[in-house]
Amino acid sequence: MTDYLPEAVRKGLEEAHRNMLRKSKRLCVHDGEDVHRVLRLWESGFALESDAPPLRGFVDIYDGPRHLYSCLVVSSEVEGDEHVYEFKRATPVSDRPALDFEQADEFVPAGLLTRE
Repeated sequence: MTDYLPEAVRKGLEEAHRNMLRKSKRLCVHDGEDVHRVLRLWESGFALESDAPPLRGFVDIYDGPRHLYSCLVVSSEVEGDEHVYEFKRATPVSDRPALDFEQADEFVPAGLLTRE
């Protein structure tokens, strides 16, 4: 359908689509003090706007105020109007500390003996 639209109308629709993606997404990448909106996120990478700087190394992905992933970005390329980045690893961030012991659900004491 976009093949039959005038060039100005097609560009206007593309710009409106980019603005909608920019406003509707809460996902963002934090690179030190810099914050960039994420257009798309998938299992092995994410996409930013084409004018985004080249990222490399560790970045953090947030959904609004909630920290989702700590990622190691290793490669990027520009595809159309998006800057596409690939992860080497993406570690989910937990909201509680890691346990340093195994929790056994089978053994629960029936009661405590008191001193007499």
